[in-house]
Order: sequence, then C-alpha cells, then structure tokens
Amino acid sequence: MPLLNPGDPFPQLTIRTTDGQILTIPDAFAGDFAVVLFYRGAWCPYCNAQLRAFERASLTLADAGIRVAALSVDDKDTTAALLARHQLITFPVGYGADAEVVAALTGAFVNRDPVYLQSTGFVLDPAGNVVVSVYSSGAIGRLVPDDVVGLVRYLREHSPTAQA
Repeated sequence: MPLLNPGDPFPQLTIRTTDGQILTIPDAFAGDFAVVLFYRGAWCPYCNAQLRAFERASLTLADAGIRVAALSVDDKDTTAALLARHQLITFPVGYGADAEVVAALTGAFVNRDPVYLQSTGFVLDPAGNVVVSVYSSGAIGRLVPDDVVGLVRYLREHSPTAQA
C-alpha cells in the first residue's frame, strides 16, 4: 500500500451518503480545493471532535473555496445517527467503506480487530492532486480546519497554478 505524496493524483473513490448521494472523489470536487477525511467511526471521540471542528469552520472553509467529505466503515444507520447528533450538515459523510479497498487505494492504515480505517486526511488541489496527506496509525494526528485554510490561502497567494 503506497502512501499518497504531494503531487500524486488522488485515486477514484466512490462514497455513498445517508441521503442517497453517490460522490466520486476527486471528480466531485473538480475545480475546488478539497479535504477528504477518513475517520475511525462514530464511537471515536477524537473523530467526533474533528468532524465537529470542520462543521464549525464550514463558513470559513466555503469562503476559502474548500470543500469537505468524510468517510468511515460505519453502517448507514450509525452514520445517520452521528450526523444528527453532531448536526453535520455542510459536507457529505459517507458510510460503509471497505477498509481494505480504501487502504489499497490511498495507503490509509487499517485496524484489524475490529476493522476500521485509522484517521487519514488529504488536502486536494483543484485538479484532484494531493497537496498534503496526513496518516495516523492511532487515535491522534489529524488535519484541523485552521491549518487547511491557512495552507490553501498560502497556495493561492504563492502559486499561480493553484489559483482557482
């Protein structure tokens, strides 16, 4: 499982959401910067905090032209309950990820028993290429909204090819 490095194209990854959307990343975000988050599950307090932080930062992210999607191995009902509990309404959250397939595509670490994806985050440029990848092998170590916004603002100011 190779890790995704800056400049690598993000692989085609389809996510299904509880409201019936089917998104193919990175195509769904073409022309925009994007954040793709894999979270451990609704049971993980660190993941809940990260998802809530991205929800709270939704206006700042939108103003910076950054779109977000999240994904876990949780089933549809568990994901729907998570969305309701934390009022996650501004970005799509996918469910039912096949941890082994996602790991093979992205290099994300997989917990074996029970099976889930470890926290992993990617910032993608408007062309769907990886700008930053953050891999965690455990509960901590993840992207935060302020860092993402600062990075995208920096890229827009200093890289003419990244301006979109």
